[in-house]
Amino acid sequence: MGMEFLHPQYLYLLLLLIPLIVWYVVRLSRTQASFTLASTHAFKEMKPDFRAYMRHFPFLLRLLSLTLVIIVIARPQSVSSWEESETQGIDIVLALDVSGSMLAQDLQPDRLQAARKVAAEFITDRGNDNIGLVIFAGESFTQCPLTTDHKILLNLLNEINFGMIDDGTAIGLGLATSVNRLRESQSQSKVVILLTDGTNNSGQIAPLTAADLARSYGIRVYTVGVGTKGMAPTPVSTPFGIRMQNMPVDIDEKTLTEIAAMTGGQYFRAQDTEGLRQVYNEIDEMEKYLISVQNVTRRQELFLPWALAALALILLELLLRRTWLRNVP
Repeated sequence: MGMEFLHPQYLYLLLLLIPLIVWYVVRLSRTQASFTLASTHAFKEMKPDFRAYMRHFPFLLRLLSLTLVIIVIARPQSVSSWEESETQGIDIVLALDVSGSMLAQDLQPDRLQAARKVAAEFITDRGNDNIGLVIFAGESFTQCPLTTDHKILLNLLNEINFGMIDDGTAIGLGLATSVNRLRESQSQSKVVILLTDGTNNSGQIAPLTAADLARSYGIRVYTVGVGTKGMAPTPVSTPFGIRMQNMPVDIDEKTLTEIAAMTGGQYFRAQDTEGLRQVYNEIDEMEKYLISVQNVTRRQELFLPWALAALALILLELLLRRTWLRNVP
């Protein structure tokens, strides 16, 4: 809360007090009374009484009253202002591929761990959103339903590992499960972020069929293909144990691009961990939650106390001039 003046330009009238003070000083110096006495011996021991010191007090009261009148004309007001904001989050489902190829180490330490780490950063930055988690490989299931309790969500994200589901890449089934989680959402913005490193080879639902289902529910799908181009070191089971072999990176970019285009989303390719982080940052910028801000200002007039004070000073000046400080001709 603060004080403002509705007409602050009137405060310049205070400058008129300067010539008024000058006039008073000049007038005082020119109107000194004088008379002749035969001797001033009788007045040597006399000291000026209190009224002599107070003879300028009425003029001071007049200056103060004029100052207060000018302040009243400028209309002092108390101003209280605040903001009323309303936020609406976005419902987001992260669909994460956990197939064996996600153990490839072209992203450090591997694709799955890099995807988990960057997804955790994304979740942490989206404090107002309902976020759910779906994982898929040869099958698909919901790891975490839509929730704003991101601590639980992050714990469940950290528990994801290869081997939780039969191996394979059921992109269509993963997307369909995500759509099922969002289809009854009342949010104005519903989003699926689907991350995979392969080609659909499992499940009973084709990726484009699932994309058409997402479109019918007004769900945008951002698809992310993760992996370098060419070959990537991948752990492979052999009769002699787990060995690292360079395996071809086979991402169905055509289908992923079509899924994004059908639903109003976008396809991204991430070839390393930093590239994956940039993908999530871009999606974060595109999917901002809604903020409605209303500025509220309340004003209250404050001129009455100033006006009463000015009136009191004027009455006091008149009273003093007519009584105790009256000038005798």
